Amino acid sequence: MLDRQAFLSVVDRTALVSVDLIVVRDASEVLLGLRKNRPAKDVWFVPGGRIFKNEKIADALIRVAGSELGLGEEIRHGTIHPKPIGCFEHFYPDCFAEEPRISTHYVVLGHLVEVPHDFRLPAADTQHATFRWWPIEEAAAARDVHQYTKDYLVSAYLDLKHLPKLAAHSPVAVSDFPNP
Repeated sequence: MLDRQAFLSVVDRTALVSVDLIVVRDASEVLLGLRKNRPAKDVWFVPGGRIFKNEKIADALIRVAGSELGLGEEIRHGTIHPKPIGCFEHFYPDCFAEEPRISTHYVVLGHLVEVPHDFRLPAADTQHATFRWWPIEEAAAARDVHQYTKDYLVSAYLDLKHLPKLAAHSPVAVSDFPNP
């Protein structure tokens, strides 16, 4: 693990690669956590975390889902299957250390995770003050749900595209690059 100063240097100079989990039950509710830390402090966001050096994406999904949701073993054993919904770019004007002039850039691999109706809410943790189930359309329209979370909902549930100006940051696509 990097010490705080070394990690701050990484955040200042590079993009971080992460996985986010769009956890849905009954195709009608999404699980969001109220963030305690920067970036995205004090807004509702999906669970997720960085991919570590030499960590496979599948292993990062298991680790993050295990530590934040208690779902690591279900994913490891195949009883729950995260489905990729796209690669996203997240840009924040601040960073975890609240250092002035240091922003954060994430390249995020979004995954839809469908859970059974009786899935229990995870306990608050170091990243989240609380978790809550949101009706998907309510989350898509709420002012205190982060725009990047709304972008995931549009990508996972294309029928939400009727909501005005919701998809501000779509997944990165080959069509985003100019033709030579």
